[in-house]
Amino acid sequence: MKRTLLLPVALICALAGPSVAHARTVELGASADPVRSKCPGDPCEVLARTTGYQGRAGSVRNPYRIPRAGYIVAFTVALAPLQDSQLQFFNDTFGSPPQVRLSILRRSKRRRTRLNHRLIDQSKLFQVGDFISTTRTTTPSFLLTPAIRVRRNNIVALTTPTWAPAFVGGLSTRNWWRSSRHKGHCSARFVTERTAQQHIRGVRKYGCTYRAARLMYTATYVPDPKPVTR
Repeated sequence: MKRTLLLPVALICALAGPSVAHARTVELGASADPVRSKCPGDPCEVLARTTGYQGRAGSVRNPYRIPRAGYIVAFTVALAPLQDSQLQFFNDTFGSPPQVRLSILRRSKRRRTRLNHRLIDQSKLFQVGDFISTTRTTTPSFLLTPAIRVRRNNIVALTTPTWAPAFVGGLSTRNWWRSSRHKGHCSARFVTERTAQQHIRGVRKYGCTYRAARLMYTATYVPDPKPVTR
């Protein structure tokens, strides 16, 4: 049986520290229109060996940009169903087990280097193979201990050192995402290259922008409380 880890709101707030215990939690990426993967049908696409973030999800722009300082305390991934033969194929092609981690990026402010992103922090790796069903989409949640500190304009990205079926293609062009793949290596022929950004403080140019697709993850964000004026 596939199971989802339930995270009580009180626990989530407590993890972020006493100063944010009463702050409103926000699920980044959850406000976009729902979409569904074609898996286990055809084409069945997955996110593999890269770090990426959604720049636009339908009518929602910059769904993973941090509006003010706070904490990321948990995240979810929506995993499309796969047949056993598909699971074996992706394991053989991209490595096993399927795994994910959350990454915090800071984009360059200079126009000439605006595609350069520095990796500020990153969660541990979580294996997701046991959550992949053959019949339905599953959405496991992962608690971050400790919570990850984020600053204004940081970007919350998803990293798959191997692969994960947390991807939906064939959408409208109002959906697009950026990848840490090298410019000129954006086509399917380069998809097996290892481009996941995993060195803290390292800078990577996000040279590939993909349209008509969406990365299927959300991040639970607890903003710092605003000062109370009397």
